[in-house]
Amino acid sequence: MERVRSSEAGAAVEVVAGWLSAAKSVAVLTGAGISAESGIPTFRGPGGVWKTYRAEELATPEGFARDPKLVWEWYDWRRSVIAEAQPNAGHRALAALEARAERFTVITQNVDGLHDRARSRNVLQVHGDIWTLRCIVCGRERRDLCPRLEPLPPYCACGGMERPGVVWFGESLPQGIWEQAVKATKAADLFFVIGTSAVVHPAAGLVYMAKSAGARVVEINVDDTPVSSSVDLCWRASAAQALPQLL
Repeated sequence: MERVRSSEAGAAVEVVAGWLSAAKSVAVLTGAGISAESGIPTFRGPGGVWKTYRAEELATPEGFARDPKLVWEWYDWRRSVIAEAQPNAGHRALAALEARAERFTVITQNVDGLHDRARSRNVLQVHGDIWTLRCIVCGRERRDLCPRLEPLPPYCACGGMERPGVVWFGESLPQGIWEQAVKATKAADLFFVIGTSAVVHPAAGLVYMAKSAGARVVEINVDDTPVSSSVDLCWRASAAQALPQLL
């Protein structure tokens, strides 16, 4: 298969638009980069108080068991930041492309829900949802869109403590959602990998899975990543810059 590498928008648009028009099934993997364009910090806010903490203290089961209030204060802050953010041109373009496609699946590593707010219909959140709370005693899940929760930590109706409904370091991805992501990836004629560092597995492995299944793979990112040498086209731009041009 011909490999194209281009930072020229015109050349990339022409090639990708042709692939899009021929594709019957499209899958998209998005990462923190697309949400960063909406003002959401990729992990810790620049200059923020959370820079003093390690990921192991804030995003692991062990950290939650050690200090659930600290972990919830961090997630409460994240929820407040996300609540102020809006879907950007990249999110909206993906929703518009989905409306034109026969089969279109967004597989996202992001937990912020911006794809849903942009009106994407078929979204798989493989790393969970920050707006979901899960009881650590009975397992009951509920969604709470209030940016600030009281009290912290929150509690379930059964009396058990609740945790954020996200996938922490060292945890498995939700099986049903992951199986759907794999199915969509293997069925894709065209696979986009957008705004992800491609270092977090198993999600990053979907890129190679798509290639092995015969899909053309397009990377849209401002920087090179570990998968850049394996894709069919590297488009060096942000999602908000590149995706609207395909419309």
